[in-house]
Amino acid sequence: MAKKFSLMPLGDRIVVLPSEKEGEKKLASGIIIPETVDKEKPAKGSVVAVGPGKYEDGTRIPMQVKVGDTVLFSRYGYDEVKIDGQEYYIIAESNILGIVQ
Repeated sequence: MAKKFSLMPLGDRIVVLPSEKEGEKKLASGIIIPETVDKEKPAKGSVVAVGPGKYEDGTRIPMQVKVGDTVLFSRYGYDEVKIDGQEYYIIAESNILGIVQ
């Protein structure tokens, strides 16, 4: 049985486990390529928690993503958190570019 995730996002936010570690890459030759080189393409990750949705005019708007979805998201629109030694991103649903089918 899977361990229950310990962070419940609020509103229209989701928690994503990034597919690959963001940041610097070191080539075999020892050359370090800074993270800014890859900043233009969107990032990918797996949704691990979903908020209840945001309120608009007194009505809750349901979320379009669900736990288990693989999503593409803007590299500029997330907050990083570390839980139990694992890095996650908290992202507003509006920063999700699409769901990978």
